[in-house]
Amino acid sequence: MKWHGNSIAELGREIGAGHLDPVDLTEAFLDATEAHEFGGRIYARMTRDRALAEAKAASQRAKSGHRLGLLDGVPISWKDLFDTAGTATEAGSALLKDRVPTLDAEVLRNATMAGLVCLGKTHMSELAFSGLGYNPVTATPPCVNDHDALAGGSSSGAAGSVAFGLAPAAIGSDTGGSVRVPAAWNDLVGLKTTSGRLSLKGVVPLCARFDTVGPLTHTVEDAALLMSVMEGSKPVDLRGASLKGVRLASLRSSVRQDLSHAIMSSYQSACERMQAAGAVIEAIEFPRIAEALALAPILYPTEAYATWREVIEANPDLMFSEILARFRGGADVSAVDYIKAWQTLDDIRAEWHAAMAGFDAVLCPTTPTLPPNLERLKEHGDYYKEANLRALANTRVGNLMGLSALTLPTGVPSCGITLMGKPFGEEALLRVGHAAEAALG
Repeated sequence: MKWHGNSIAELGREIGAGHLDPVDLTEAFLDATEAHEFGGRIYARMTRDRALAEAKAASQRAKSGHRLGLLDGVPISWKDLFDTAGTATEAGSALLKDRVPTLDAEVLRNATMAGLVCLGKTHMSELAFSGLGYNPVTATPPCVNDHDALAGGSSSGAAGSVAFGLAPAAIGSDTGGSVRVPAAWNDLVGLKTTSGRLSLKGVVPLCARFDTVGPLTHTVEDAALLMSVMEGSKPVDLRGASLKGVRLASLRSSVRQDLSHAIMSSYQSACERMQAAGAVIEAIEFPRIAEALALAPILYPTEAYATWREVIEANPDLMFSEILARFRGGADVSAVDYIKAWQTLDDIRAEWHAAMAGFDAVLCPTTPTLPPNLERLKEHGDYYKEANLRALANTRVGNLMGLSALTLPTGVPSCGITLMGKPFGEEALLRVGHAAEAALG
């Protein structure tokens, strides 16, 4: 069977039918990674011994008719901020070099109990504090559509592992767009779960009040399956999902500013295709988005710096200067300003939920820009700051509003469209996303 480019659901079905052995499948991905020109820029480290042991156990279960579920024996990659027992977990930072946890992160443990195979740990932006994926401290994965451009961050290696065929799916994290940006730039499906939906136990933190766990996959079905195994819940039933009568809001406030031509045209085409499939799309303004976005420089750096200050200031020279500056941006924010920012954001969230209550999802382009060139980024510090803020300009709406969100490829390279659902509304969002995926082809 052809294993390259298949969804994890397809691979799982082939294992169940006896057409594919988990050991052969796992070895194929491990060998492909070791031989690939970008393997070392995508994976921080492989977990070959663990992967083969897990695959052999899955193979035995399959042969004896005792599979644990559809994904038993399917290998995936994990971003290098999920604790992996006995394997270094460094979150892309020299500050955590040789940090070896003794326990798996809870979501990894749940996935392992469902029979999933851990291929290895993928590179990422340093301590997950960038939407670009540039990491001069460890490695910078390339974009699948332009090898001289960035993959997007912070789950850059996660996206690369799937897009370059070195894993059939990956697990990343999303604090301000870190699943959705790299998914969009590498033509993948990316699910941002609601804060608090999936366990963060054993996940290296950035901003715990915004941090979320999410999959990067080839299909919406795969994203739904991975969310359920990490949560330990029953997967949503996607059968019969349709866009007929689905009400979608096309958000205009802030997220439609300064779009590249390719992104604007791909977004319009995607909306037209969804309308042709029966969706009702209504343009909507929500002016307070700009006010919420203006709170981000208070909320994010303050919590991030409070979490990491002692570790950072013990060895600041080990950090990439731009990431260091982002963390230190929270040093002088007063407690009064921080608390007031959260009070204001809670008020904006309440208005958002009231305004969007009648819609099944809210639409916007996933990113306003295409992946930036790596060499230009290295040469111009101001360009790095500008590119990072623009990359996250749209995705942060979902984090700030506390939403579930799903990005889908539009068929135009590195151009994604995002559907934002309700908090803890992943099941309904995934059904809409599954139908939208079919409409988008």
